[in-house]
Amino acid sequence: MSYVLVLYYSRYGATAEMARQIARGVEAGGLEARLRSVPPVSATHEATAPPVPDEGAPYASEEDLAGCAALALGSPTRFGNMAAPMKYFIDNSSGVWMSGALRGKPGAVFTSTGSLHGGQETTLLSMMLPLLHHGMLITGLPYSEPDLMSTREGGTPYGPSHLAGPDSDLPLSEAEQRLCQALGRRLAGLAKRLGDT
Repeated sequence: MSYVLVLYYSRYGATAEMARQIARGVEAGGLEARLRSVPPVSATHEATAPPVPDEGAPYASEEDLAGCAALALGSPTRFGNMAAPMKYFIDNSSGVWMSGALRGKPGAVFTSTGSLHGGQETTLLSMMLPLLHHGMLITGLPYSEPDLMSTREGGTPYGPSHLAGPDSDLPLSEAEQRLCQALGRRLAGLAKRLGDT
């Protein structure tokens, strides 16, 4: 069965909740959502993470990435860019790139920031770049989603975003949840049309 890979890194839980909302939209759109995360990276060379996380989604494998019908990639913002663990995972996807497994498949991005102008759009754009190199078809959120015109929290045409607040403890607003679900439905619909699933 075809699946949409919802791949994320989350430090305080907001990006993980966005991933769950996107997965809800994928499944409402008629495809399986496969939630996967990436392990943290460490500046200490000897530090190792357990092979299975203590909580949250399992860690992604190269096979998860290569076999998906569509991809939603999420990361909190780090200085206007994706977080190092996601960048590390993507930097090690050259085997998938060489095989061309993601060519022609829809890809989308999502992010969470501590402040409203904390780099949401630049982070989303930074995550699109490797997807373009993989040959993916970038999809965002159209302005037919009314929440894009009225949200006072997160939400961009480049992909869903969330305003987590300075302590990273604000829950997703109803508008942010709807935008995440809309992206999931959009990815599922595109994957079905492009892949004849």
